[in-house]
Amino acid sequence: MTYLLAMVFFFAPALLLWTAHHQAWARKLGIIALCYIAGLLVGNANVLPEAFIPAQQMLVDATVLLALPLLLFTLDVRQWRTVAGKAMLSMGIATTSVVTLATCLFFLFRGGGAESAAHFAAMSVGVYTGGTPNLAAIKSGLDIPHSEYIIFHSLDTLIGAAYLLFMLTMGVALFRRLLGAPAPPVETSAVTAPAIGEPDAQASHYDSDDYSSLLTAGNLPEQIKALALAVLVVAAALVLAEVHAMAKGAARSPAIVIMALTTFGILLSLVPRVRRMHLAYKLGMYLIYVFCFAVASMASLQRLAQVDVIITLFIAGTVLGSVVVHALLCRLARIDSDTFMVTSVAAVCSPPFVPMMARALGNPGTILSGMTAGIIGYALGNYIGISLGLYLQSL
Repeated sequence: MTYLLAMVFFFAPALLLWTAHHQAWARKLGIIALCYIAGLLVGNANVLPEAFIPAQQMLVDATVLLALPLLLFTLDVRQWRTVAGKAMLSMGIATTSVVTLATCLFFLFRGGGAESAAHFAAMSVGVYTGGTPNLAAIKSGLDIPHSEYIIFHSLDTLIGAAYLLFMLTMGVALFRRLLGAPAPPVETSAVTAPAIGEPDAQASHYDSDDYSSLLTAGNLPEQIKALALAVLVVAAALVLAEVHAMAKGAARSPAIVIMALTTFGILLSLVPRVRRMHLAYKLGMYLIYVFCFAVASMASLQRLAQVDVIITLFIAGTVLGSVVVHALLCRLARIDSDTFMVTSVAAVCSPPFVPMMARALGNPGTILSGMTAGIIGYALGNYIGISLGLYLQSL
């Protein structure tokens, strides 16, 4: 029975992806929201036996550990130098802004529980420099309770949607007035693209909706190779964490495991044959969807209904405050409005939303710099988020 339920959990996101492709309402909600909603319904329907709880926990842990290196294998670190200096500076400002705001809000709200405030600060930094994969990694690295994680991600989904809607509509005119009009758009055909292809191809590579390529028989060998390499990376990270624990005379640290996985994944992305395994990213994101479904099934709707308003203020304050600080510092640094907006969207919403923002701006030349800046956020979010969380917990 346990094995059967585990298989159901593993293949549930595939059914939800199919639903998102064939139903407009599901497509508007998004696959991550569908996974959370479905997981919550299954977990709170009293149909899962208590004996399945260890298997649920194993799915949560295993999917994050395997997904992280898979998501990093296709990075081309050497191409980061091709990003315009203004875009890199803007991404640096965005990261600094969210770290500053999250830290300030930690000191403001830690009266309600220092450990929880540190968790929310760390997750804020992770998700608003990278995305859901970083959030999942930080949950594992800091051993954050399922309830806190679900509350954070649920509120983040709502607040993030409101932010994106604003940026795509009123934000264009507002920030062009505040930061000044950009230079004439550069034709995308004249831009040197990263190793994974032209800007449009890069956007497709990180598109979170089309997973049909994982079902093609001819692609199975590449997926097996990528998964086998990810297993080796996980094993190496666990061994390293165990050696570190033995040297310190303490228990194995989840933070060491996650940071080791991130480092090994980035180092292997420097190998051309590894970097060309483009399906590794799709496979990694699918595992993240399994994680979302599984972790949501372990949360209680009764507890979610009792969300403290302070948590809402914490998340909203981090997003809105960091965007305001980011915009003001970009004005001082004379960064144009379009560069600010694509890097802000890349940081707050993740790289797949950059082409949407570029279309709203009517400036396709910003796709490359925005996407690459966001991918850098993916790589750095784990380091910054976990480091900040550990530091704040020690205070």
